[in-house]
Amino acid sequence: MIIKMKKLLKFSLVMLAFVAASCGSQQSGQLIGVLERPDWKGINPYGMQYVPSGTLHVGAGDQDITNTFVQRPRAISIVGFYMDDTEITNNEYRQFVNWVRDSLAHSYLDHYIEDEITGDERIDWDIELDWELDAEELEDLFYQGDDKFAGKREYNASKFVYEYEWYDWQRAAHDKGRSPRNAFIKRKKVNIYPDTLVWIRDFAYSYNEPMTRVYFSHPAYDDYPVVGVDWYMSNAFSYWRTNLWNRYEGGASGVATEDFRLPFESEWEYASRGGHDGNPYPWGAYYLRNSKGCLLANFKPGRGNYPEDGGLYTVKADAYFPNDYGLFNMSGNVAEWTNTAYYENAYSFSHDLNPDIRYDAQDDDPEAWKRKVIRGGSWKDIAHFLQNQNRDYEFQDTTKSYVGFRNALTFLGRSVNDF
Repeated sequence: MIIKMKKLLKFSLVMLAFVAASCGSQQSGQLIGVLERPDWKGINPYGMQYVPSGTLHVGAGDQDITNTFVQRPRAISIVGFYMDDTEITNNEYRQFVNWVRDSLAHSYLDHYIEDEITGDERIDWDIELDWELDAEELEDLFYQGDDKFAGKREYNASKFVYEYEWYDWQRAAHDKGRSPRNAFIKRKKVNIYPDTLVWIRDFAYSYNEPMTRVYFSHPAYDDYPVVGVDWYMSNAFSYWRTNLWNRYEGGASGVATEDFRLPFESEWEYASRGGHDGNPYPWGAYYLRNSKGCLLANFKPGRGNYPEDGGLYTVKADAYFPNDYGLFNMSGNVAEWTNTAYYENAYSFSHDLNPDIRYDAQDDDPEAWKRKVIRGGSWKDIAHFLQNQNRDYEFQDTTKSYVGFRNALTFLGRSVNDF
């Protein structure tokens, strides 16, 4: 009995020593993964709606009646994503413009500090700007001399240049490590102030000068969709929005999110259908009016009765009823940029899993290579262009009074309820 007790005591001491050792850095010699990883419970971006993963049948519609294969029927699968519930509004885009303006002002005033982590200089946003006190140093941001109009002190919008960057994942993947990383980092400087002159340029023999003067600047239009932004400007906004989120929200949790971006053409159509495959319009029916005879979107009714739908030009971004994904004005109001390069026969060769056709057209490329898909139709379009499946394009460096955009954000995980 005494011998058994001694053996039991010896075994207990050995086990105690083993347990003590297992609390060290060797993690008990077991494969348990890296400990103390940041928690990730997903995000719920303000103003965005979740669109779950699913399957979409594209190509069914009345656009391809001449068998040009612009809309070859096929089934595709889409991973879940978030999408802005409205088009980006003037006031939301103004936040971007003001950030660029203020960053320039801080730069002129040499408001820099050294980053404690990287050692690089960055703007000290804790310093408040005093536009009156520092008026002399900031004078270059305003029109000067003969460029002044009616004695007003107005910002010189040509100064509002923002540089954004992206990584060419396709080239990097096919390069297979032969080139240095910087070979795939692309950068572009963009003047990000909306082109307000589109309201005059887009229409011949038509008086739209008041819209040029006030549409982006007047508070009456704060909640209306921003227009006069080309494809590059939309991408610059998306890049800035990603950095804005990661700097504040990501900095608190230590985890960055996926990038805000323009939706791909297939994502846009999938979201527009609101979970009802085959719907010709976001609201589902084959008709443009409800049972009371009221028009369901902002477009050009009949032979040109622009105000019949409640808006002569654009309307507020949350006007009319949303579709079943909670998205407003997926048809009408303004057409919307997508990330997708436009090819007439794209449906014939694109993948059936998250179709993605992109091309970074250069300035000296042929014009046809600079086409980007736009979707949804606009306030000045007839009903044909409002159909979910209809494809159209604009050139990437073109600004229009009827083209805006909204952002998408890929969901990380299986579904929004699978945390």
